[in-house]
Amino acid sequence: MFIQTESTPNPATLKFLPGQTVLDAGTADFPSAEAASKSPLAQRIFAVSGVTGVFFGNDFVTVTKDDSVEWDHIKPAVLGAVMEHYQSGQPVIDEGGQQASGHAEHSGEDGEIVDQIKELLDSRVRPAVAQDGGDITFHGFDRGVVYLHMQGACAGCPSSTLTLKMGIENLLRHYIPEVTEVRPVAV
Repeated sequence: MFIQTESTPNPATLKFLPGQTVLDAGTADFPSAEAASKSPLAQRIFAVSGVTGVFFGNDFVTVTKDDSVEWDHIKPAVLGAVMEHYQSGQPVIDEGGQQASGHAEHSGEDGEIVDQIKELLDSRVRPAVAQDGGDITFHGFDRGVVYLHMQGACAGCPSSTLTLKMGIENLLRHYIPEVTEVRPVAV
């Protein structure tokens, strides 16, 4: 098994490409070791000292490390954990575990606007963000303000504010006049 790695815009996060499907659908975010209880793969990765976050996409795993450790010191252990997992035959996520963390539901008078926002996020934003090892999902819409949840490499990325304000906010405002601002939320 050959696992490729790619850097991300977030220097604390590295993208691992195992060359096979990680999740059939959706994404899974594990911001702490405690959150990884339903994922044998995430548990193995969190066992590596210095790992602070794990995120799964369709064909990638992004790992976030503590600033006090260098990638040169923990990358071999993370590669080993991913390889061990795939050789073990265990599932990535146990039955009934969290997965497919998509957009939040929205009910109310702004339903049509919210549908347009979700469509633009799915068609234009999420594929680009996935290339960088992360995901951005809809969290809410209130009086012109769109609230988005950033995951994986996007969470804590130094350029995430620029991505939100200059990229996503401008895109949404261009296509949907009712949108006035985009803000991040922590879940």
